[in-house]
Amino acid sequence: MLKLMIVDDEPIEREGLQVILQKSFPEIEIFQAKNGKVAVQMADELKPDLVLMDIQMPGMNGLEAIQHITAADPWTKFVMITAFDTFDYARQAIKLGVKDYLLKPSKVSEIVATVGKVLDEIREERRSLDVLEKAMPLVETDVVTQLLFDHVHDVHLDMLVEMLDIPSTDEQFVMSILLPEGGESLYTAVKEKVRRAESAWVGALYGRQLPIIVFRKQDRSFRSQAIALANEILSLAKTNPGAGWFVGIGNVSCSLNQVRQSYQESLIATMDTSLPVKYRFYSDVRVSGNTDDKPLTKQREKQFFDEIRLGKWDNIRTHVMDLIQRCENEGADLLQTQQRVLELLWIAARVMSEIGVETETPLFSYQSQDFRQLRNETSHLLEQMKQSYQAHYEQLEADTMQQIKRYITEHSHEDISLDALSRKVGLSPIYISKMFKEKLGINYIDFLTECRIEKAKKLMADPEKSLKEITFEVGYHEPNYFSKVFKKMVALSPTEYRKTVLGKRV
Repeated sequence: MLKLMIVDDEPIEREGLQVILQKSFPEIEIFQAKNGKVAVQMADELKPDLVLMDIQMPGMNGLEAIQHITAADPWTKFVMITAFDTFDYARQAIKLGVKDYLLKPSKVSEIVATVGKVLDEIREERRSLDVLEKAMPLVETDVVTQLLFDHVHDVHLDMLVEMLDIPSTDEQFVMSILLPEGGESLYTAVKEKVRRAESAWVGALYGRQLPIIVFRKQDRSFRSQAIALANEILSLAKTNPGAGWFVGIGNVSCSLNQVRQSYQESLIATMDTSLPVKYRFYSDVRVSGNTDDKPLTKQREKQFFDEIRLGKWDNIRTHVMDLIQRCENEGADLLQTQQRVLELLWIAARVMSEIGVETETPLFSYQSQDFRQLRNETSHLLEQMKQSYQAHYEQLEADTMQQIKRYITEHSHEDISLDALSRKVGLSPIYISKMFKEKLGINYIDFLTECRIEKAKKLMADPEKSLKEITFEVGYHEPNYFSKVFKKMVALSPTEYRKTVLGKRV
């Protein structure tokens, strides 16, 4: 039920308005406040959807009361009631986001029409918020996708975290869950297990692999927290048996901007799924070479992932061949070396799958008899993967980028996610993100923001539109966040920018 508050220092005015409104809108709750100060106190407790506010009142006037109420609840809407039909009052009211105003005295038909219009707008906003709430699971997978495979602007990341309403901490780690073949139906069950056990964000399922960003609990050790969650997820194997269940666990990162490293580590930890215990920490993975070489090895791993996504096949080949050379120099067992190379190629194939490139699972056709044979066979497998990568890109139409840009521009006011774009153009979210970086030098959410801000700047030239209306019209759901993004992009607050635009018109 919608709540409406009438604020006026004249009792007869309040009572008259209540009679008119109660008769025309019997479905709403109506409250009265005798002055601005009382209105602020009541609004804090009642959270009214709409306030009919008189301007001239003793003590705190109507405009001051609106400022206080809006600061506490930016969703509240206002209609001014005044005997002062002056431009100065109208200008101040516009700045405060007032929807409309009624002159004393007003006809009953004018009161009903004005209030009815604002109530309809409030109901529409509520429907939009319901849609947003239903879209939250998509927002969650979108956030994980951007964090693990793309760059997220700080201002967007802050707001996305607030939208998800899942408690986060300063430390987090990534778990990569490998599901059995055909395990798509297990996605919901895994997500429910994670949601009950931990504060975490669950990403999208890529093939058999499901990434999860888990937030560290300060009252438990990292290993005990990760093992408990891994066992909780693996308990699903009892009712859903099948080969392939495995959990890889990356190291703890100190910020969301660094969590991609933990993700890559979690993938490395899934290389050998033959272990009797079906989870492994990256820190338990044996690293070739002496202790001093570990930091360098981890850096190579990160570089390897990035090179696969960018298609730098000469660098990829050098990376793999360097691994074989190091193993040979250290006198490593040939069979173990072949297994390590194969695991690395499996990881490469999995990363390719994430960006939409289909390739056969790399397998050695025979056991190498010496390191020379191992190099030759490895070169052959790498060439097959390279051809799959190149064939995928050659099949894409030349106008794909323009199609995506046009779609975003035309639908920028909607909740557009990477997943929505991928379904629209038939490409993977990771590949779309990669295309934006390569073709435009920015990621898709920055392009979407630019479209929205440009649209907002045009709408601000219309003095009849409040900043709240513009916020929703360009695709944002929270005025404070819109203001924050606008100032970041334009170097002026929406109010400052609008003052400049309207001033020029005058």
